[in-house]
Amino acid sequence: MALWLVSAFLCSVALLSTLVLGLPVQTEELKPVPIRVTVKDEFTASSSFFQTSVLEGGVLYGALTRLQDSSNGFKFTVKIDPNLGLYLESVNGVAGSEAKHTYWQILSEHDGTVTKLDVGVGCYQPKKDEHIILKYTTWTKE
Repeated sequence: MALWLVSAFLCSVALLSTLVLGLPVQTEELKPVPIRVTVKDEFTASSSFFQTSVLEGGVLYGALTRLQDSSNGFKFTVKIDPNLGLYLESVNGVAGSEAKHTYWQILSEHDGTVTKLDVGVGCYQPKKDEHIILKYTTWTKE
């Protein structure tokens, strides 16, 4: 758990440094990597499907921002946690709630196998033709 926290912190610091300081990125050499994004609401059984891309080596935050900027009905917000970095706060106006124990889980599907991502939108680097699933779900009390 401690290693995950350190990793999340370092990824967030790197992303924020790039955003705030405007560090140069050599985008002319990087190719766009296509990905699919599915938004699933476990409570309403609704799903939306989107196509987007991210620059080679880029992070999921960039792909979601590109999708949002394309004006095709996808909107999202992130929250910056001082310990965990960027995490997905809302998608299409639906936000997670601590009181209701709801959140946006980020999953990746490869060859029919779905796995939870172990890092957030600020650190995860999608692969070509990857299927990212943003699932509105709940967690149980411990």
